[in-house]
Amino acid sequence: MKKKVAFVCVGNSCRSQMAEGFARYYGADVIEAYSAGTHPTKEVNAKAIEVMREKGIDITTHRPKLLDEIPLPVDILITMGCGVECPYVPNYYKEDWGLEDPVGKPLEEFRKTRDKIEEKVKELVEKVKNEMD
Repeated sequence: MKKKVAFVCVGNSCRSQMAEGFARYYGADVIEAYSAGTHPTKEVNAKAIEVMREKGIDITTHRPKLLDEIPLPVDILITMGCGVECPYVPNYYKEDWGLEDPVGKPLEEFRKTRDKIEEKVKELVEKVKNEMD
């Protein structure tokens, strides 16, 4: 059975959206990925869409969501490092990735953040696969 993983931040416009995109791409066989925000913005950040497209991953159909749109409980809750306390989200395992928000910064900062997220998602997928063996 797939593990439900939720990626949560404040706006759900950038980091958590990229993480959801990578999780669906790399972990489709073992992860059911979701993302949400404590205070979602109106749309996914255009630079996040652009840098994900560079990796061949299309997140243009994603939209920012509220936490209550995630099916609960989740197996794994990943917070992005927003420095805010999330409302309680029922989970079996929680981790904070401590990623700096690139919003408002140059495209190169989005690429750096994207690459860190990709690496962390790959590690997460491997961890989930190893637990299922």
